[in-house]
Amino acid sequence: MLSYFLRRLILVLPVAFGVSVVCFLLVQIAPGDPLTAIMPVDATAEQQEAMRAAYGLDKPVPVQYLIWVGNLLQGEMGRSIASGRPVADEVFGAVGNSLLLAAAAAAIAFPIGTFLGFLAGYYRDTLLDRAVTALSITGVSVPNYWLGIVMVIIFSVNLGWLPSMGAGPGGSQDWSWDWAHMRHLVLPAVTLAVVPIGIVARTVRALAGDILSMDFVQALYAKGMSRADVLRHVARNAAATALSVMGLQLGYLLGGSILIETVFNWPGSGFLLSNAIFQRDLPLLQGTILVLAMFFVAMNLIVDVAQAAIDPRIKRS
Repeated sequence: MLSYFLRRLILVLPVAFGVSVVCFLLVQIAPGDPLTAIMPVDATAEQQEAMRAAYGLDKPVPVQYLIWVGNLLQGEMGRSIASGRPVADEVFGAVGNSLLLAAAAAAIAFPIGTFLGFLAGYYRDTLLDRAVTALSITGVSVPNYWLGIVMVIIFSVNLGWLPSMGAGPGGSQDWSWDWAHMRHLVLPAVTLAVVPIGIVARTVRALAGDILSMDFVQALYAKGMSRADVLRHVARNAAATALSVMGLQLGYLLGGSILIETVFNWPGSGFLLSNAIFQRDLPLLQGTILVLAMFFVAMNLIVDVAQAAIDPRIKRS
């Protein structure tokens, strides 16, 4: 198992290098001048050149990349052009809030999606199966930002049950583990969980249905095994593929929550990324994209190792 982990870890290194190159170049080729937002309108040519030199934008792009990577290896991500604060402080604080939101959404989506998928797969081609399939397709098809607005109108504006903005009372951006703050997590987490519920349910339904139709399941019944024991064998055979889908969905929950965080004013990486795009804040934009991309790479590594631990056939292949 250790050798398999080391092989997967070695393969991650060129992927991480490629991700860093893409993150840097995508931001560099975007139109517009990142210093426009902070440079005075009447700035002289000398002042403009001094400002570019201060942020390292006067150097060729390959040199800028090498300097950027060198600073990253030393734990330095630069300073935000818009706020002047260290990028690392802003990015990791926002990513922590996004991880909290993604974990809450995953805690809702994965058990519900798995349960619905097993029900539909076990009762395949029945009314229950068609109902679960219809719910799954609806969940995947509904735009989550629209659903978030509808949730705010119903549960916050009309009923007044839950707050609609911020991570704490009064629109606060700070998080604390108490009910006053946890109430702010409910609406964005439920809204974010709708799409992965549909994806996980459809995946598990297909896996369970296919496995239940295999010959070894009939052999288990013929040996006198109970239905619960047979379902445990089915779940174990489906676990590796289902875990892969869930791992990818967790990565998407973290990196793809920009619209949800904007709707609910949640102080996460998506909200930070949105502000960085509009402000053309290159260091902040690069740092946020890189951290999110590296999280996705790390999540893939964890899922690969977990799959090999569950299903030895993967490790042997």
